[in-house]
This record gives sequence, structure tokens and C-alpha cells, in this order.
Amino acid sequence: MTYQVSRNGQMYGPYTLEDLQRYVASGNVLLTDLAKSEDMPDWLPVSQILGATAAVPATPAYAAAPAYPQQSGVAYPDPPNMNWGLELLLGFLTCGIFVVVWNLIIATWANRVQPASKALMYYVIATVLIVLHLGGSWGTYIAVAHHHPYHRSTVGNLLWLASWVVRLIARFTLRDTLEQHFNGPEPVGLRLSAVMTFFFGGIYFQYKLNEINDLKLALRYRNPPQ
Repeated sequence: MTYQVSRNGQMYGPYTLEDLQRYVASGNVLLTDLAKSEDMPDWLPVSQILGATAAVPATPAYAAAPAYPQQSGVAYPDPPNMNWGLELLLGFLTCGIFVVVWNLIIATWANRVQPASKALMYYVIATVLIVLHLGGSWGTYIAVAHHHPYHRSTVGNLLWLASWVVRLIARFTLRDTLEQHFNGPEPVGLRLSAVMTFFFGGIYFQYKLNEINDLKLALRYRNPPQ
């Protein structure tokens, strides 16, 4: 059985009972936080879930910050950190090339923290298809530049369609990878909109990763290494 944990309107988990016990012991989950499993009709304090009999400790000054436990003492590399607005600007100035490259960087990082993820593979395939499509369209660009008649290539159209489909698969695969990681090994309760993923892809992911990096930095200041 697994439990969701709620604090100040933020959702974390799911956690097993053993996870809750470990995170309570480390201070990342508070006995005053609310928890609920799928079989429970109502939210209950973690203290009742664990059957705690000791008095609930006073809430520390930083308790309002989201829980950010690390499992098994593993130190995961921080996500790529670039302002999403700068990514959008550079993508516009490079006709989308920078966004394609940055998606590969994010997917490479995701593959490091979640080796089973196939997001990088799909992004590489999509990039190859984009390059092939641009190469096949070079003659069309030259014809347009010289005001010559041109004919749309069926192969070029198929390559464009295939690159778009594979990019969508890559986006949603990366979305699943991010949600699995940031609700498992590094649980911050990440939820990614399917609509935003469809339309904005890597720029939307970078916006969320910026928030996670800000959270990690804040927690490092509050909990400096001993």
C-alpha cells in the first residue's frame, strides 16, 4: 500500500509505509503532515498512519518548504539550468535549432538519473529525421530563393511527419521520466500538464526544472552540509 502526503496544498509521493517511517525519522516528512492511501476515505495525520504515540514535535521554521528527501543517500546531478525565456529567445534566433539541441541536453541528463528512460533515444531519432528533412528540402529553398518553380517532395513530407510524431513520443516519454524521478528518487510532487507538454515540450520542461533547481538551492541554504 502506498500513501500520498499533503503539506500546504502540495502533494508528494506516493510513499510506502517504510518510506514514511524513514522520512519522518529524517525530518523530511512531518508527523503533522496529512497522508492518504487509495483505500482511505479521509486524510489523516502521518502520526496516526504510523501509529505514533509520542507527542508531535514542534514544527521547525522551515517546515512550510516542500519535502525533498533523497533515497538511499544517492546524490543526483542537478537538472540543466537555463532560464526558459532565454531558451525561447535563442530558439527563435536560431530558427529552432537551439531548442532541438537543448532538448537533447535535458534528455541526456534524464538518462543519467533514470537509465531506463528511452527519451534520449527518441530525441536522437527525431533529430536525425529533422536533419534528413532539412537536407532533402535544400533544393526547395534554393528554388524559392531564385524564384524557380518547385514541387513538394513526398519523401520530404513523410520525413517532416515522422519527425513530428517521434518528437511527440519523445516529449511524452521525457514527461513520464521526469514525473517518475521527481515523485520517486527525488520526490517533490512534480505534475506535468499533457497539454503544455504537447504544445511547448522542452521549453515547458525547462520552466519546471528551473523551479526544481530553485527549490534544491533553497534547501541547501537551509540545510547546509555538516
